[in-house]
Amino acid sequence: MENSNTKQAAFNPEDFSIVPARSFDELAVGDVFRAPSRTLTDAHASAFQTVSCDNHPIHYDAEYAKRYGHEAPVVHGLQVLAFTAPGATLLPHYFGKVFISFLELSCNFLKEVHSGDTLYSSLTITDLSPQGDRGIVTTKVTVYNQKSELVLEGQHKYLLKR
Repeated sequence: MENSNTKQAAFNPEDFSIVPARSFDELAVGDVFRAPSRTLTDAHASAFQTVSCDNHPIHYDAEYAKRYGHEAPVVHGLQVLAFTAPGATLLPHYFGKVFISFLELSCNFLKEVHSGDTLYSSLTITDLSPQGDRGIVTTKVTVYNQKSELVLEGQHKYLLKR
């Protein structure tokens, strides 16, 4: 409790940062940023189907999926890729004011994902390329399921101020 005779410090919104921001040069190859696990439900798949407008029956028709060799409807690959969003981790908070843009991404879909699967995603810095007053951060992205199977792997690149 503050004494009424004590002078109150000025409010500064930056004091409410989740983590201290780092400069490009304070990042390190090998830094890992994990997202909380999430179990996919039929509601998630349905919401993504609505947003993506992807109405292929492989994603919602159990009999269609079985007819084509799948144990259940397959979660949209782009929905699984969305689990690698940097904002699902603390990475953008570490970038702070030095973030310029998300440059590119690539991925390989390695295993099917179904409603009821729990996904665990992470981003690991694999390269830091200084380029004058800017730098490119490359991360390896991975998504595992509850069976410890790698279901997606890929790469992101970000442009930061130095």
